[in-house]
Amino acid sequence: MIRLQVSLDSGDSFERDFDGESVTLGRSPKAGLPLPDRYLSREHARISVRDGVLLVEDLGSRNGTFVNGVRIEERTLVEPGDRLRLSNCTVTIAGAAGRAGDDEPRQLSEERLGAPSLLVPASDLSVLRFDPDQTVLEDEDLDRHFEQLRLLDDVHRALAGPISLEGLLEMILDRLFEHLAPEEGVVILARDGGVYERVAQRLAPGLDSATLYSQTLIEEVAGKRQAALVLDAQADGRFAAAESIMASGVRSIVAAPLTVENSSLGMIALSSRVNVRQFTERDLELLVSLASVAALRLDNVILGEAAAERRKLEAEVALARSVQESLLTHTIPEVPGYELFALNHPSQGVSGDLYQVVQTDRLDRFFLFLFDVSGKGLAASILTATIEALAAGLIAQDLPPERICSLVSDLLERRTLPDRFATAFLARLDTTTHVLTYTNAGHNPALLVHAGGGVERLPRTGLPFAVLAGSPYASKDVEMTAGDLLVVYSDGFTEAMSLDGEEYGLDRLEAVCAASVRSSCAGLARSIETSVSQFALGRPFDDDQTLLLLRRDGKPA
Repeated sequence: MIRLQVSLDSGDSFERDFDGESVTLGRSPKAGLPLPDRYLSREHARISVRDGVLLVEDLGSRNGTFVNGVRIEERTLVEPGDRLRLSNCTVTIAGAAGRAGDDEPRQLSEERLGAPSLLVPASDLSVLRFDPDQTVLEDEDLDRHFEQLRLLDDVHRALAGPISLEGLLEMILDRLFEHLAPEEGVVILARDGGVYERVAQRLAPGLDSATLYSQTLIEEVAGKRQAALVLDAQADGRFAAAESIMASGVRSIVAAPLTVENSSLGMIALSSRVNVRQFTERDLELLVSLASVAALRLDNVILGEAAAERRKLEAEVALARSVQESLLTHTIPEVPGYELFALNHPSQGVSGDLYQVVQTDRLDRFFLFLFDVSGKGLAASILTATIEALAAGLIAQDLPPERICSLVSDLLERRTLPDRFATAFLARLDTTTHVLTYTNAGHNPALLVHAGGGVERLPRTGLPFAVLAGSPYASKDVEMTAGDLLVVYSDGFTEAMSLDGEEYGLDRLEAVCAASVRSSCAGLARSIETSVSQFALGRPFDDDQTLLLLRRDGKPA
């Protein structure tokens, strides 16, 4: 014997017992169990007894047959307590001929929100699907189908024109409120890092607080691309932790993923109190179709806005680079008795390195300044401009290098974040005495390459800028004899990596400088660049590369 409990969309319910091997459920009066629902097929589904167990099969219905929230595609085993959903009718198996055998696997999914809820793959729901095995469509089915086609065409047209993301989100909510009449609607989109953000919401008149944000719902709908129909959120244990939903009295929720090419952009969710309206499976089907239309348009708009943002950023980077280049000493001043050369190659659009060559009012004194700020990109370029501005006036006053470094460091420490700092090499050259007075603020040791090929490292004399307020700096003097070469560089050269993860290192740089000691400064720069490039074997450089070369003319005595 088969015992069925039937609940109708009207709220009526009844129970029926059936003897025999099978019973047909459908809209036709000739069905074994006729059901008053015009959206059912005439013969919608069949429950049958085979070898002491109950099986249910869909008979090619338009809207499908669902067992415990999962649409079935083939004959499926059911047991007492299982719930069948046929359009707006719920049929519960109250009694059966026997229990399931181990040789008949169940075709049911465990992906369920709970007893008061229906959760199905969004791909299984479509108001536009015709079953190829159903050769005859009834008038009501055709009317409903074309009514929904007209609605989707209206949405297509409304969303087709040029529009911003904000305008598109508002238009989507307009259509949802017009056709599904919720009390609250939200659009939630996925952001970087797997975070979901509520980007748009709408409340019905009279409501003043938003409630519809449940991590459980987001995970099931947006994360797993499931369509959800929650008939009673208050009775579903999974929403117990959603305080806003529980306190507001929200009962009925319908949600659909925003899916494009098997990836989820997010979801659309609608809610209502049961005394206002309870959503149905027809509403769920319609929302899934509307969401698929909206997802395509959202994807295009998001991609378009992302491209616009990239173009804007590229323009900003280009502007920042032009400003930065204006700070570099393009026309290096002529230093009597000396040769100068400098270059700067940013690893990104803008550089965190900067060099300066400045002649003082005394005419026989020149400052050489190279610094490297922490970080890369726009933030680093802004800090380079700040340091240049802080140092410019102090250099113009011809202050000692250690004093300039101390003042710049303290000023920068008060103006920047704690994790921002800069290393620097600042030297003052007296072309009369040929004495180079330098301060090394935490920078790589500059190299003094003597004409005979020996290399002397000029060590650090203080901490990087902005590391410690009041930090002392010292200076040292070295004499530039005829043929001597000063090499000041950023760590973009020495920390360049090979494909094996090995650093280029200072020893290799020293060797190239010693071997090219008699080359011009420009020739030495080419030799350094060639050596580093060959070492890296095409691996992109991770850091900016800046070089400042100074050679005293003449031959050694």
